[in-house]
Amino acid sequence: MRTPIEARGQVHAPPRQRRLGRPELARQEVATRPATAMKLLSLSKPVLSLFFLLLRKLAGRHHRGRMATTTKPRPPPPPLPGLDRLHGQTLVVDVEAWILRPPVCAFPYFMLVAIEAGGFLRGLLLLLLYPLLCLLGDGARARAMATVALVGLEEEEVARVGRAVLPKFFLEAAADEGVAAVQAAARVVAVSATFPRVMLDGFLREYVGVDAVVGPEVRSVGGVLAGLVDEEDATEMAVKRLQPLFGAEVKAAGKNGAVGLVGAASRGRVHYLFSPYYCKETFAVSEADTRGWRPLPRDRYPRPLVFHDGRLAFAPTPPAALAMYTFLPFGLALVVFRSIAFSFLPYRVCFPVGALTGMHYRLVAGRVPGGCTRPGAGAGAGGGGRLYVCNHRTLLDPVVVAAALGQPVTAVTYSLSPVSELLAPIRTARLTRDREEDRRNMAAALARGDLVVCPEGTTCREEYLLRLSPLFAELGVDVHPVALDTRVGMFYGTSTKPGAKWMDPFYFMMNPRPAYRVEFLPRAAASRGGSIDVANRVQRELGRALGFELTGLTRKDKYMTLAGNEGVVPAAP
Repeated sequence: MRTPIEARGQVHAPPRQRRLGRPELARQEVATRPATAMKLLSLSKPVLSLFFLLLRKLAGRHHRGRMATTTKPRPPPPPLPGLDRLHGQTLVVDVEAWILRPPVCAFPYFMLVAIEAGGFLRGLLLLLLYPLLCLLGDGARARAMATVALVGLEEEEVARVGRAVLPKFFLEAAADEGVAAVQAAARVVAVSATFPRVMLDGFLREYVGVDAVVGPEVRSVGGVLAGLVDEEDATEMAVKRLQPLFGAEVKAAGKNGAVGLVGAASRGRVHYLFSPYYCKETFAVSEADTRGWRPLPRDRYPRPLVFHDGRLAFAPTPPAALAMYTFLPFGLALVVFRSIAFSFLPYRVCFPVGALTGMHYRLVAGRVPGGCTRPGAGAGAGGGGRLYVCNHRTLLDPVVVAAALGQPVTAVTYSLSPVSELLAPIRTARLTRDREEDRRNMAAALARGDLVVCPEGTTCREEYLLRLSPLFAELGVDVHPVALDTRVGMFYGTSTKPGAKWMDPFYFMMNPRPAYRVEFLPRAAASRGGSIDVANRVQRELGRALGFELTGLTRKDKYMTLAGNEGVVPAAP
């Protein structure tokens, strides 16, 4: 009588043979492989599978644009029960329980600060220490991550990252229901027990609209962060900060007190501002309630996210950060290969060669009403070259237009670094911000051949078009608009950080699968209206082709938002 094991061995084929469908061939392959090779293969398969899975997920994440999949706008969330009493009240809200969708993982935000303000080596140190930090409790782990990520950095640089980089990622993690509750109050004090105030202040004040932020404080010595301060000192600093803003109203109890919004999971570690001394009543949200909360849609951001900075295009969770650091050596090799292809190969060859390394390039023509075909070589109306006007996505825009045309062009630049100007495979004409002199230089460059102009004056990552400078319309020639869009999954190819702009093209080419979309639009006659009318008409055509929203913002607005200056570059001698 057979045992159950023997019976199963006769009835069923081995799993590997059954998947292949060819048992004899599978047996021959397995028999011919050495035992050592089989062991190495079995050990390496899980590692390789995990790496390519994470890499695929990173490559699939990109900033929003026409190339991204669009979704229908969601209806506003239903009001939370009992929160109608928040109207006109002073609110004290727990950031981790209400504004951000629980559960909140603090690691990506500390990793962003470590990389953007301290560099990739500091980020790698935080990643290597994270398994040990997981052995600590929530509060101790947050303080340890803050110490690793912040100590030794300049306070001004960390504040810049909190103002220009982190808001994008905090908004993507915000809860629609929680933000709606906060918007109903008259005045709001946001309290965080996890993130230092310097990391949250810019996001909460400028994009959520809170009046004051209370959180762990970081001691600064000579403008350099030296570590977190004690809780007693942080309490003193918070009271001093709230007193001028709210006076005695926050301190009062009874009917004149504030209303607190806390999480049920945080009752064991209640912040002192949620005590009855400050709050006359407190709303606690449970984990079951927050489980159904939805992400905050972009069309309901309290303030539109037009500008943001930073190199990372994804939230660096521990698995994603591990995949990024694993990919970096391959990314550097891709940068070298793609830079050589763009700099030295002919225009008709560089993009097919780049496609072999994962670059995507799409040329669109003839899709605009009225018909439009890809323009070829030819002289303009006045015997010179053609004037191509495009929106600005990266420093590679003129190079991509030249490759699409299959012929050399001249690019008008303003703040191009000497390194980028040296490595540029096309001619460049530098502007001086002297309007009359710049117009003469552009006219001279146009008389020698085709000219590419990006009248926005700076790059914009999101689905917005900045105001176009009408200088190009004063040249008196017909305009050929070109709509450009990009897609990145790991690194952004733009930055406002001083001293780092020369690396913008290299970061774009370091992406595993960067993509460019080029669309030539119908010619715009310069004789129809004045220069401002022509610029506005071209902006509308570009916005219609890309699906972007038109704005009146300029380069100055971008740099004032992200860098705190007007973006003026000193004139070269």
